[in-house]
Amino acid sequence: MFGLGAPELIAILGIGVLLFGAKKLPEIGSSFGKAIKEFRKTQNEDPNSEQKSISPSDNKKS
Repeated sequence: MFGLGAPELIAILGIGVLLFGAKKLPEIGSSFGKAIKEFRKTQNEDPNSEQKSISPSDNKKS
């Protein structure tokens, strides 16, 4: 996972506890998880389902 071992992950977690406090970490983790889920959801959507704002008649010059 990104070349991080157990000692690095423990250090990151320790810094997070020092910065945000133990009570705030679950809330931050939940928000982060929801953001990743939403990002993956939009990434996997069908690009053809988007409506195109330019119609073929807009490109014609009279």
